[in-house]
Amino acid sequence: MLSLARHRQTDLNPVPLFRGLQAVLVAFVLLIGFSAYAQEAQTPIPQTQTPQAGNPAPEAVQAPTVIKSIQVSGNQRVEANTVASYLLFAPGDPYSESRIDTSLKTLYATGLFADVAIDPRDGNVLIQVIENPIINRVIFEGNKSLKTDKITDEIEAEPRSIFTRSDIQEDVQRIIELYRQSGRFAATVSPKVVQQPQNRVDLIFEIAEGPVTGVKRINFIGNAEYADRELRKQIVTAESRWYKFFSSNDNYDPGRLEYDREQLRTYYTNRGFADFRVVSAVAELTPDQEDFYITFTMDEGEEYRWGDISVETQLDELDPEFLERLIRIQTGEIYNASQVETAIDTLNFAAGTTGYAFVDIQPDIRRNRDTKTVDLVFNVVEGPRVYIERIDIVGNTTTLDYVIRREMELVEGDAFNRILLDRSRNRVRALRFFEEVEITETQGSSPDRAVVEVKVKEQPTGELSFSAGFSSADAFLVDMSITQRNLRGRGQLLRFVIRASSNRREIDLRFTEPRFLGRNLAAGVQLFDVTIDFLEEAGFRQSRTGGQLSLAFPLTENTSLSTRYSLRQEDIEFPQQNQCAALNATSQAGGARPQDLQLLSLCEQSGGRISSIVGYTFSWDRRNDPITPTGGFDVNFSQDVAGVGGDVKYLRTDVRANAYKGLYKNVIASATLAGGYIRGWGGDDVTINDRYFKGNFDFRGYDNAGIGPRLVQVDGETGQVTQRLNALGGNAFGLASAEVSFPVGVPNLLGSLFLEAGTVGLLDDSFKSDFVSASNTPGVEVGDACGAVTDDGNDATFVTCQRSIDDLSIRAMLGASIFWESPFGPIRFDFTKPLRQFDYDDRKSFQFTTRTRF
Repeated sequence: MLSLARHRQTDLNPVPLFRGLQAVLVAFVLLIGFSAYAQEAQTPIPQTQTPQAGNPAPEAVQAPTVIKSIQVSGNQRVEANTVASYLLFAPGDPYSESRIDTSLKTLYATGLFADVAIDPRDGNVLIQVIENPIINRVIFEGNKSLKTDKITDEIEAEPRSIFTRSDIQEDVQRIIELYRQSGRFAATVSPKVVQQPQNRVDLIFEIAEGPVTGVKRINFIGNAEYADRELRKQIVTAESRWYKFFSSNDNYDPGRLEYDREQLRTYYTNRGFADFRVVSAVAELTPDQEDFYITFTMDEGEEYRWGDISVETQLDELDPEFLERLIRIQTGEIYNASQVETAIDTLNFAAGTTGYAFVDIQPDIRRNRDTKTVDLVFNVVEGPRVYIERIDIVGNTTTLDYVIRREMELVEGDAFNRILLDRSRNRVRALRFFEEVEITETQGSSPDRAVVEVKVKEQPTGELSFSAGFSSADAFLVDMSITQRNLRGRGQLLRFVIRASSNRREIDLRFTEPRFLGRNLAAGVQLFDVTIDFLEEAGFRQSRTGGQLSLAFPLTENTSLSTRYSLRQEDIEFPQQNQCAALNATSQAGGARPQDLQLLSLCEQSGGRISSIVGYTFSWDRRNDPITPTGGFDVNFSQDVAGVGGDVKYLRTDVRANAYKGLYKNVIASATLAGGYIRGWGGDDVTINDRYFKGNFDFRGYDNAGIGPRLVQVDGETGQVTQRLNALGGNAFGLASAEVSFPVGVPNLLGSLFLEAGTVGLLDDSFKSDFVSASNTPGVEVGDACGAVTDDGNDATFVTCQRSIDDLSIRAMLGASIFWESPFGPIRFDFTKPLRQFDYDDRKSFQFTTRTRF
């Protein structure tokens, strides 16, 4: 606005009252006028401004009433028409200060301009802009632990994009967050800009990564029922150790810490502590910024048991008493929160079979703090009819969408069901591809439509591990494995394993497609090369090289069936193998001696044979936890038929059942029944490398192949065993065990008491022996039947017999075990005392094993 400075003039008209005082009055008025003039002279006078080139003219005194034209200046890359398209006015529109102001903000919000000025100029609007520069290059300096590609995938800045300082600051925060997720909390990022011609800039991120920030210690406060060692197993975050250089969970991640809180809550509420809560989870950085101390403060509350369980419903077709019988929650059992979801699934299924597809089951959990019981009422009502309009999946940077969608139990168009959504979330979590899985729903295009969003956060799925250990049975153990559980983001499993010990060497390569042909069918292929050394126990070494194809699919929620086909070449080696040619020639001539029959049977199995085997396994799993069960059972029944081609013919049947029961807090009882039987068919007997050899950890208290049929040397006169020879293995075995595990009151130590009983036997008659192996008695020769010598009353002075003992005698063993979670890995000690044994058994009263990963 222009304004003119105005000077006030003072009129001097003195009244001629007293002429004698005229001079005095004139002087007084002059003095007043001079003071007023001096005061006005000190007031700034607005100066008339002359417009300069490049600057908008000052606003006129009168605002324009109509916009006549629009002119754009200062633009280099952006077209004038593009600038005008963001304006809220056009030529011919009435002038509006609010529209001018909004247009100014709109131009700034585009991010295209660093400065914008709008000058009306009597209706001829001039818009002067200064454009933001264009990013020429994005350069990273100092990033060693994170690849440049990983950083560029997370930030917004890229070549040929517009440079704005606010966006660059956001990118700086994203880079810092990436480093924090990788365990580097001391990382700093400094952005720098290098000006280039044509309004371009090079953007440089100078990165100081700092040291890796590990987890020095994980502490728990308020845990009276469970030891720190047990709780550390339940969370994902792990303490840093020097040998965990391939681990990615031993650094602090806030997102992972929230997941750990949920894991602790689940662990406690599934074991009776209904009031459990994590009061706080605090991570404190050490002064050197190298490690974190993580502290979980918890309130365990009291242990609860189930009280009254009931079902209430007003639906005519549903019988509450029938529904109550379907619920597997028993009054008096320890409270388990996961059983509620299982019961709801059961009730939903039962309601669905009667035609109620939109049933809504609302559990009403009532805690009785006085009696420490939890009453549970299931309210079954008919819910609103809502259908799924769309399923959106976000956050999966590696895993493909269809891998997640195939775990969803609902698809577009299905009736909305909260239970099925929760079950879908558990199925996606069970893939173990994601740190976090969250499923939310919002209203769709209409009230009866819902949009489901599945939000996931990826986690590493590859693993490279080395293990080394020592045991009393295998001496040394070395294990190297490379595993990728989510190959190419398709949910496929690829694993390569090399194992070696003093009596076993194995190479195993396997690949599994969990959804073969897009169906709920897991298909796998396996290649292997295994060598097992039984030279000390049974006098032979066996090798197997081949492959296996498998298909597995669920039958029901708790049962599954897996089928397989194996083709392998098998061979055995033994020290007397150079005698086989002569023995075979003698046998063909009909002159085989009894003492050579065992060696001859080994010779017949040497040279390599092809085994073609078809089999299946039926599994029934009702355990409450697949890792540390405290209730339920599991059963596995399998059969294999060899002889569909190949050189070997047999039928093998195996069964194993386990049951678990939580007695009190960490005291868990378990029982096992196992058995197996193999028999040849088509005139074939079962060869030594296909028989059952039990002992060591299969039957504690015995060495490898320590029980079962065995060659022994006996005194021909007394029948006493004088020497234990080779184990022969058996065609059948049976095993029963009962065990109770418990804490011993020392951190990182668990104990157990066990009772085991079992047997191995039923050797084919063609592999049994009974002959004189040495004699100094007239009329008794090597090769005679021992029974003839001992039964005819001869006065034998020196007779030694070789016999195969196979009587299915029951062995029983009482023992105790100690499990120690040492800093170098788990160590297990077993101490046993026989309740029933035989002289020819290969006993072992103490054994231990340890293994560590690094």
